[in-house]
Amino acid sequence: MIGLKQVQLFTAFFKVGMLGYGGGPSSIPLVHKEVVERYEWMDNDEFADVLALGNTLPGPIATKMAGYIGYRVGGVLGMINAIVASIVPTIVLMIILLTSLATFKDLAWVGGMTKAVVPVVGVMLAVLTWQFIDNAKKGLGWLKTVIFGVVSLILLQFLNIHPGVLIAVLLIAALAQKDKKEEPEKKGGTA
Repeated sequence: MIGLKQVQLFTAFFKVGMLGYGGGPSSIPLVHKEVVERYEWMDNDEFADVLALGNTLPGPIATKMAGYIGYRVGGVLGMINAIVASIVPTIVLMIILLTSLATFKDLAWVGGMTKAVVPVVGVMLAVLTWQFIDNAKKGLGWLKTVIFGVVSLILLQFLNIHPGVLIAVLLIAALAQKDKKEEPEKKGGTA
């Protein structure tokens, strides 16, 4: 028999698959809403870690997040369940919409509908961005948060550094800092 967690996983990621218009980036706030706010499977910090790690790996972010979160919540069955729930709506909608769109693509309301969704997705991403900035501020303080934000903007937008490369470098730097902090403790403990 399928457990409650499996039903919740399927429901959460099916919603994301149905409503994640525009691909991975637009679905991230939806995943956050389900995983952090509704079901409380993770807190904001854990979600940010999963998002950062997922961005360093190849492939669609929504599918990677579904796989990891599904595995964490419901094991291997949960992983398969969440991935299937997140991709099936896309497959079905692509078949239906592409067939319909060919017929109705020249109608003004179709163009207006797709243009109207863009600001909504932008606001959802802005809200999620603000939550990440607020969390960073709590851990780093405003000055470091602003510095990291500006440097990241320059590297990503103006120097065209891939986000995965930037995240990987920051993860390595964080691990190196952790090792440096632990060294004095080890030396002090053995003396």
